[in-house]
Amino acid sequence: MTDPHILLVEDEPDVASFIRQGLEEEQYRVTWAKNGRRGLEYVQGDDIDLVLLDVRLPDINGLDVCERLRIHDTHLPVMMLTALDAVEDRVAGLRSGADDYLPKPFAFDELLARIEALLRRVEPQERDEPLEDGALRLDLAARRCSVDGEEVHLTPTEFDLLAFLMVRKGRAVSREDIHRQVWGHDFDRGTNLIDVYVNYLRRKLSDAGCDSHIETVRGTGYRFESADTGTASLSDAETNVQTTDGGG
Repeated sequence: MTDPHILLVEDEPDVASFIRQGLEEEQYRVTWAKNGRRGLEYVQGDDIDLVLLDVRLPDINGLDVCERLRIHDTHLPVMMLTALDAVEDRVAGLRSGADDYLPKPFAFDELLARIEALLRRVEPQERDEPLEDGALRLDLAARRCSVDGEEVHLTPTEFDLLAFLMVRKGRAVSREDIHRQVWGHDFDRGTNLIDVYVNYLRRKLSDAGCDSHIETVRGTGYRFESADTGTASLSDAETNVQTTDGGG
């Protein structure tokens, strides 16, 4: 990807200036929106590759902005930047459609690493063949998921997580491997972010009538099972992001 275009939605001029200057020094193109309404206008009218979104905005709450962005584009990577770092805040951000959540204050190098990881995931895939399992079809080139021909709307993170698991169908994969390959940065054992996203996937696939399922492998991680191996278990329903090591 050449000179990715980042939309920064941030109402504090000093913070926005710091982030914008740093990103431009790294050869990113940056458009700054001072409020949520302006950010939505930029997304609808410009070629944006990634959105950095503050939660506390003066006009439209960042969570609402993210939900509206998802209506316009289900694949656009969105990272939330906010001083709100309680468990419920992070869960709300992820449920609104964000792909990543970085609390303020943060190290600029970490911001860069997370941006690079998100952008890598939306680069053109070398493999064009779709992944299929029963009625479930994952089109890697078009980045579309469908069950019995009906589209299932996934966020970029959900899509990449499902693709990672489907490629390794029948094999147990660790949380460390999932986090490194899907999120692209070091795994934090103090959070069960992966469990939250697996739960999202399970519910979306189940609601779509998909018989393929994701099994929990206790003490390890997860395993994608084919449609002909049984019914998905939702015993882990309503997993929440935690600040203690709860990924069991």
